[in-house]
Amino acid sequence: MTKPFAISCGDPAGIGPEIICKSWYERINSGLDCFFVVGNFEDFKGADGQGLGGIPIAKISEPAEAKSKFANALPILDIHHGEPTIAGEPTLDGAQCALHALEIACGLARSGDAGAVITAPVSKSQLYKVGFRYPGQTEFVSERCGIARENAVMMLAGPSLRVIPMTIHIPLKDVPEQLTEPLIIARAQAAHKAMIRNFGVENPRIAIAGLNPHAGENGALGEEENLVMRPAIESLVGEGLNVSGPLPADTMFHEEARSRYDVALCPYHDQALVPLKTLHFFDGVNLTLGLPIVRTSPDHGTAFEIAGKGVADPRSMIAAIQMASTAVSNREKYDL
Repeated sequence: MTKPFAISCGDPAGIGPEIICKSWYERINSGLDCFFVVGNFEDFKGADGQGLGGIPIAKISEPAEAKSKFANALPILDIHHGEPTIAGEPTLDGAQCALHALEIACGLARSGDAGAVITAPVSKSQLYKVGFRYPGQTEFVSERCGIARENAVMMLAGPSLRVIPMTIHIPLKDVPEQLTEPLIIARAQAAHKAMIRNFGVENPRIAIAGLNPHAGENGALGEEENLVMRPAIESLVGEGLNVSGPLPADTMFHEEARSRYDVALCPYHDQALVPLKTLHFFDGVNLTLGLPIVRTSPDHGTAFEIAGKGVADPRSMIAAIQMASTAVSNREKYDL
């Protein structure tokens, strides 16, 4: 039986508490598996934004209690015991709570007490003030799982598109140097395994976007496709992977083109995230590949400017919980 999912509260001054509460409110309509929050109980009083005076919430002392509470209240593992945070006004105490919640949620998943981790949005600038030294939550989670940062792969996924940026938060001018043959091979291998293990796709079709306009036009607009990308793709095909490319990125993301592959690998951050967020701004999910646990996250930030106003859209959080369920279910079949 699947264990309850742990949702780290994120920065409590952001929209995390509201979208978590709204997700619990939509639990039946959205078919959500049991989950609980790791955070400060006080931050969830009246945080639902439904105009109902707050959804029912219940303290739990261990994850196993969530199952008996979930039908009637949002279970909260109260780990901070601080004063309630004011929505839209980030504080160091709130950042400390977010970091503590992330640490505990990961530990619960690693120990098997939680079935998956869903991480609500954090403010990296706030976390840095309390000693956080990672580019983002993905790198933190990977280290806590004993996985090297470079082996934790970020996939962004929506109902009609899955993308993996092969390089992430680096300047565009540094991408050609970072886009090596071993990197492309490693990312494609991770994508292949993840599509089977997390999504149940038996023979995943992987499309790789070119770096340069028109995929380099056979060297006229850049040599990276010929010198680096094609040799990597030939090696992957030789391993038996169903890989195509390098393809012109400007013709990869219309509806007919998307029907030809299961996941797209893109050389740089915006090449992957622009189409994903255009198509799935409100229901995109960040799924970390290569971990021994399932970790998903809404594909948006803290949105301090709208926190506490009751207008935050919970669809990405709901989709993150649903995707965690899909991954957990498929992993159980794959690992038999």
